[in-house]
Amino acid sequence: MEIKGYTYGFDSRRGMLGTPEAQRSVDVMAEMGCNWACLAFAVIQEKFSSTRFGFDYRFTDTDREIETAIDRLKAKGLKVCLKPMVNCGDGVWRANITFPEKEFPVYDEHGRLKSYWNEWFSCYTAFICHYAEIAEYKGCEMLCIGCEMLGTEHKEELWRELISRVRKIFSGKLVYNTNHGKEENVKWFDALDYIGTSAYYPVAKAGGASADEMTAAWEKPKEGLKRVAEKFGKKIIFMEIGCRSARGCAAMPWDFVHREYPRDEDEQANFYESALRAMCGEPYFEGFFWWDWGTYLMPDERIADDTGFAIHGKKAEKLLTEWYRNII
Repeated sequence: MEIKGYTYGFDSRRGMLGTPEAQRSVDVMAEMGCNWACLAFAVIQEKFSSTRFGFDYRFTDTDREIETAIDRLKAKGLKVCLKPMVNCGDGVWRANITFPEKEFPVYDEHGRLKSYWNEWFSCYTAFICHYAEIAEYKGCEMLCIGCEMLGTEHKEELWRELISRVRKIFSGKLVYNTNHGKEENVKWFDALDYIGTSAYYPVAKAGGASADEMTAAWEKPKEGLKRVAEKFGKKIIFMEIGCRSARGCAAMPWDFVHREYPRDEDEQANFYESALRAMCGEPYFEGFFWWDWGTYLMPDERIADDTGFAIHGKKAEKLLTEWYRNII
């Protein structure tokens, strides 16, 4: 397993990534034994049906801040996967970005009939290529070209065009991040270097499951993961994976809504241990980018009450440190 990683920076907003607090957070993350970091950040598409989006000077991380964060991660000896993302301002999950197939009686600059899809992909491709330039300039080892864009994945030709353009800019490895259970729907994984997925697989039926029980539950999703890895001849990266420190969340690891669930560090730690046990020895598996490490560390006084994904100061942090420091 090559990648002992964590996702960093997703909660950042303009002005955060370049601060001493952000540096301290990177330092503590690296101390766990990480050798990779996935630097994630998002721009906002006004609605799920919008065909254009761009930089918001109030919130979006500036290029200089992103470059500073890359430098800091590399100074700690970490390889970097840059992960630009799109979120919808109307609260709709990015997986539901989709458009009618109708074409307009107008041609675009490439001589193609304009359509909602072509308009969106034109904007999205420019977005990814912009950050591909930064990734190349700063020596990032990997670029993630999309995250959980399920509603767009069937547009194979347009994704292949995007990948072709990015390859002309960025010389590192490319990955795409689909969602768990949907890996076999992406027909164009052959054009990439890795198969990426958000591995929020439910490994419990109710709260309180043991690490042994959760490990056994990984056997079913592993069948599908192995099948898609063999089909494309590519290794799999868990581009996102995690579980809140709340009882019942191993049955729905993606959950961030149910704040009424009681705090339970064991639930989170058992989920971590089960995934590590299940995947670390698999030859088709390249590694983890856990979700997610805060741009700023959580204050000590909040940790005792926190039921979120963060692991700093919790049992899962100690467990992951032991695994990461001892995995060769």
